[in-house]
Amino acid sequence: MTARFIGDYPAKTDSKGRVFLPAAFRKVLDAEEVKSLVLRQDVFQKCLVLYPESVWNAHLDSLRERINPWNSKEQMLLRKFEADAEPIELDKTGRLLISKRKLQYAGIESDVRFLAMVDRVEIWSKQALEEVMSQADNLGEELESMFGN
Repeated sequence: MTARFIGDYPAKTDSKGRVFLPAAFRKVLDAEEVKSLVLRQDVFQKCLVLYPESVWNAHLDSLRERINPWNSKEQMLLRKFEADAEPIELDKTGRLLISKRKLQYAGIESDVRFLAMVDRVEIWSKQALEEVMSQADNLGEELESMFGN
């Protein structure tokens, strides 16, 4: 069974870049006995993505299956995707440490939002997520377009 996250939670980073993973997400990880996580920059938005290691490995396997080892552009794509990933472990209090480089990429200074994305968690600056979500005000129309007749 794959971890399923639900919700949107605010948090704050400390001066060292440590932040508490929301308790609801820690419960999911504990229930699935997840000990190792992977953090990388999102490929589409200015946010970070936190993967349980098994989910990360499944995504990586899927990408690797599509990559031609004799195509230099595809090898570079795989290289770039993997190079940004870093292992993350929660400390005993449920905090994770986000590197300064990743905090800068995501524009995170203090206020953070953890957003569930089914089997992974996005980490946003509060302001950036509010801006992105304000642009997505036609959810009903989008869903109707996808699933309607």
